[in-house]
Amino acid sequence: MNPLFANLPTTVFEVMSSLARETGAINLGQGFPDNPGPEDVRRAAADAVMNGYNQYPSMMGIPELRSGIAAHYRHWQGLDLDATTEVMVTSGATEALAGAILGIVEPGDEVVLFEPMYDAYLPLVKLAGGVPRFVTLQPPHFRLTEEALAKAFSPKTKAVVFNNPLNPTATVFGAEDLALLADFCRRFDAIAISDEVWEHVVFDGRHQPVLGLEGMRERSVKIGSAGKIFSLTGWKVGFVCAAPHIMKVLAKSHQFLAFTTAPNLQAAVAYGLAKEDAYFDEMRRDFARSRDRFSAGLETLGFRVIPSQGTYFLNIDITPLGETDDVAFCRRLVMDHGVAAIPVSAFYAEGAVKNVVRFCFAKRDETLDAGLERLAGVARRAA
Repeated sequence: MNPLFANLPTTVFEVMSSLARETGAINLGQGFPDNPGPEDVRRAAADAVMNGYNQYPSMMGIPELRSGIAAHYRHWQGLDLDATTEVMVTSGATEALAGAILGIVEPGDEVVLFEPMYDAYLPLVKLAGGVPRFVTLQPPHFRLTEEALAKAFSPKTKAVVFNNPLNPTATVFGAEDLALLADFCRRFDAIAISDEVWEHVVFDGRHQPVLGLEGMRERSVKIGSAGKIFSLTGWKVGFVCAAPHIMKVLAKSHQFLAFTTAPNLQAAVAYGLAKEDAYFDEMRRDFARSRDRFSAGLETLGFRVIPSQGTYFLNIDITPLGETDDVAFCRRLVMDHGVAAIPVSAFYAEGAVKNVVRFCFAKRDETLDAGLERLAGVARRAA
């Protein structure tokens, strides 16, 4: 067996979700909402499967979705994309990431990774033969610094994998951070593989894509996710945007991974992307309200909350609780108190931070309130 995969531990998301199922715990760990998603988008998918085309669609994605993606990003992010040469549909953002990394990185190339990071990044870089160079971001702000980037970038740097907003920290990188990253990419002739799946789940202002930064149009891959935009995480419909000379290679990589994506889901996503601004604004307001409700509840109980600027997630610093091991803390949390959370150290490859724990607040009020009721026992015990 390939040791890269054979030696990987079971993902922490599956471990904690399994414990939640076994114990009947409230699952505030894995990042999925507990609502079914917008009804009109789901009905569009049902109609397309009953009355539409169900054979192989174009490898690049159905034309109406590719055009819809280009129009959506033009409206929301000011990007001018050619739908025929710069937009591709994938079977989820993880497939898009795999295709981008495998298409760009050659054996021996260095790839800059920011930790904490989505757990797929490092195995994919290693699978491509890349050499990871880590930038370890520190709580509570998790910002980029010129000193840290200077240590990670080198003449061998081929690419950087960048997640904004950042899962798991719920950080949104602002103009200063993005300008610093773009400067290093230009200086070292590196391609930015920009994982922007949370682009619509931001709570202050609009998302700024790396692709739109000065000098980055020809050296960026933008990755998005319909699953995150519409809270339909099981659909696995991803978007890739890149300049034609990059997209030609990414398309060939995609050809031998998933090849294509269910046409009815593509048709429904095309419908959804054209929805009025009010839908997207209300979606953000609803998530912000849930964030604020859960954050206020945690603070009332005495937890130290790290502010959430985007994503479905909220983090706490467990140091004031006298805790020094986030993994052990999360295991006790699910076994003794009936609440599943995620230890953020699982998102680090080296230099792990052990005092931060992530919760998902994309839940119904009653679910969050029940979780807070159980968490009150943790705070009382610590006091």
